Amino acid sequence: MNLNTKVTLFFIAIAVTLMAVLVAISLYAFRSFSIASATEHIRTAGEVVRVHLTESMINGVIDRRESFLKRMLEVQGLRSARVVRSPELERQFGLGLNMESRPDAIERQVMAGGRATFEIFREEGETMFRGTIPYIATSHGTPNCLQCHDVTEGTVLGAVTMTMSIDGLRHKALWTVAGITGAVALFALLLILLLRRLLRPISETATAVEHAVQRALDGDFKAHVEQRTNDEIGQIANDMNRLLRFLETGLNRIGTSVAKLTERSATPGENLLTATIDMVDGLSKASHFKQAIEEDETKSEIYQRLSTTLQQEFGRQEFSLYEITSNKKQMKSIIVDGEAADGCRWCDPEILVRPEACRVRRTGHIVDSIDNPGICYAFQPPSEAGDRRHVCFPIIQSGSVGSIVQIICKPEEESKLHECAPLLQVYLRETAPVLETKRLMESLRDSTLRDPMTGLNNRRFLEEYVETLVAGVQRKRGHAAVMMLDLDYFKMVNDTHGHDAGDTVIKAMANVLKQAVRASDLVIRYGGEEFLIILLDSSAEQAFAIAEKIRLEVEALKIQIGSIVLKKTISIGIADFPGDSATFWQAVKFADIALYQAKETGRNRVIRFTPEMWSSDEDY
Repeated sequence: MNLNTKVTLFFIAIAVTLMAVLVAISLYAFRSFSIASATEHIRTAGEVVRVHLTESMINGVIDRRESFLKRMLEVQGLRSARVVRSPELERQFGLGLNMESRPDAIERQVMAGGRATFEIFREEGETMFRGTIPYIATSHGTPNCLQCHDVTEGTVLGAVTMTMSIDGLRHKALWTVAGITGAVALFALLLILLLRRLLRPISETATAVEHAVQRALDGDFKAHVEQRTNDEIGQIANDMNRLLRFLETGLNRIGTSVAKLTERSATPGENLLTATIDMVDGLSKASHFKQAIEEDETKSEIYQRLSTTLQQEFGRQEFSLYEITSNKKQMKSIIVDGEAADGCRWCDPEILVRPEACRVRRTGHIVDSIDNPGICYAFQPPSEAGDRRHVCFPIIQSGSVGSIVQIICKPEEESKLHECAPLLQVYLRETAPVLETKRLMESLRDSTLRDPMTGLNNRRFLEEYVETLVAGVQRKRGHAAVMMLDLDYFKMVNDTHGHDAGDTVIKAMANVLKQAVRASDLVIRYGGEEFLIILLDSSAEQAFAIAEKIRLEVEALKIQIGSIVLKKTISIGIADFPGDSATFWQAVKFADIALYQAKETGRNRVIRFTPEMWSSDEDY
């Protein structure tokens, strides 16, 4: 129900109520007036009858009373008139004329009480008014009633009863009330019509504003509110149109800018306001995501946070995260379906050792099997998974693919995946520079902890790793054998054949050492031609056999330097941690002392540390 209808109904209700009150008051007023008028009319007629009767008695013509009363009915418009005697008058003068009526109950009551009585009643379809007026004896006036009547002052001598029809007055009253009511109704109608005319611009403007707001809530800001007046209502319509144009222009600009950031295109019939809010909300979450990963310490933490985001923000449970190794020759599976993994589930494992088999790695473009089924031959979901589609997103780092995010979906989830793909790319763009930074930092850190010539860990690495190493040995209550190795007469190689030849010899020694131990053991270039090997979970006796093997392999090694073949030997000292010392660095010192003994006793040999070799009482 609009405003105009509400106001109209309200004023109609008021007008009807006022007319009802007016009719009620008017009818009551006219009824009271009619009764008062009829009462006075009968009182006047009764007084005329009294005077006439008095004169008739004085003049001796009382027998003409009936004819007088008949003439009274003709002149005064009365319906009936009669006179009755009181008992006092009957006692003094008898019953009177034969034509006189006997008093009825009302008349007897009036004569007994001396008070006039009036009443309204219905008779033969007419509304009648009856009045019974007592005649009371008084000594005042001329003639004096007490001169003829032997009664006291105030005695009721008789009563006159008259009736008259008041239908005429009633009809006049009804017509008058009808006329007043009609006039008021006409005035109210004119007032309501005028009010509706005045309210129509307000109502129509309010309705137009309501429709415009509803369309705006649905994302349509092209509604126009017609300006119908030049007053405040017209100004509201004009301001509403300006607001709609401002909102449309602003939201289009915001939506366009956000769409460029998210690479999201609007769909037909889309709610512009809701879409803009969703895109801004998505960008805000992406910004918080970037801030979070910037504060993460390692790449693995970033990948884990990305995995959590894919599950919680995008509702994806089947996906894979891959990383391209720094040499670009391998791919590593980081996370599969939210769990850390080192293998493939959704792709051919060949891509891990031959990244070129991965279409995303090869092209650097998004690979979408939803729009292009079978586009990637490497996508091989397990048979028990059923029908699956995939979209692979590259994460570009330093101009090339550094990581890959593979999203898996069922056929019924394809449209949902396409809807969230633009925002997902925003997250990946935010992730790319942070991953690149972490990779560069790790590379920089790795370069400070690794010998660039041999690729072995250096002494600084040992200094940072030693606490972890010691804690592991103590937790397992095991042993770690420490071997200190030094090439014999290495200075002669540099002096005789140059430093390039010395570097070649160092590299050859590093290869021999790496191949001689397990992957879990540590091979460290300790400095110059000196190496340190830590054999985890190995006793000194087990280390002695490995050291002897290394010595023999080095002794048999032939190193080609130009046209010259060099052969070198190596000396090795062994100590046990914590068997020889509860302090790791002191165990290293004991291994160095054993190496010194090997050098002093002829080189090209392995010496196990014994307490007799340590003559100092000071701790290292």
